[in-house]
Amino acid sequence: MSRRSFLVSSTLFAVAAATKVQADTASSGFKVDGHVVLNAYQALVEEHLTNALSAIRALAATSDAQTASWTSIGPALNRLSQDWKTDAAIWFAQPDGSYFSTAGGKSSSTLLDRDYFPNLTSGHDVLGSLVVSKSTGQPSIIVATPVIHEGHVVAAIGISVSSLLMSKLVAKEFGFPDDLIFYAMNSKGQTAIHADASKIFQFPATLGQTSLQSAVATILSQPQGTVEYSFSGTQRTAIFSKSEAIPGWHFVLVQIAKS
Repeated sequence: MSRRSFLVSSTLFAVAAATKVQADTASSGFKVDGHVVLNAYQALVEEHLTNALSAIRALAATSDAQTASWTSIGPALNRLSQDWKTDAAIWFAQPDGSYFSTAGGKSSSTLLDRDYFPNLTSGHDVLGSLVVSKSTGQPSIIVATPVIHEGHVVAAIGISVSSLLMSKLVAKEFGFPDDLIFYAMNSKGQTAIHADASKIFQFPATLGQTSLQSAVATILSQPQGTVEYSFSGTQRTAIFSKSEAIPGWHFVLVQIAKS
């Protein structure tokens, strides 16, 4: 087990115990350190997405991928798709934007209009871009890597991770009480994952009062900290942390004040 995986596993264990204890806070007076919870759920998401990148990087280095042929690499991508917890659609794209996917085979669409695609054809990885998947029609988190053969980009492998299922995975692992809300935003302030499925891919700054807009601005401009704001008639305290693993992402944990 890698050192990172060990730290993530240890932190998840600590938080699982902490959230279980939290149910008895009224009688015991015990309070969970919110930063422990924030760090743990952030680590879970980062680990899931960076593991996805590692997996497709390994496949991109194979001779099957470097043939730039779906017939050759398709079976391996189908196996990976079946094993992925967040029911990801995996795709194999050509430099002209045409692509195949594990969700539907050869697509009639193109990826040329995706903001992230030029990065791939330039030989760079993509991690954390938000799109509505052309393969599944669902809000998705893009993880992708170029396939390079003899110094040239000949194809690209990508994973469209379901934002909804990623959110459900976090909720299942931690069992947050009703007064704790988690979410993560990209650098534009768009929600990538959220405890409330209806808010996935929305922009929190447009949903509430001036205090929420100010809070979002603070979260996006600072590496970490605490901010208070009002939303839906309740006072809320948020702690936040900027990700070093997923470019532009900011993770947030919100405590709703009891009325």
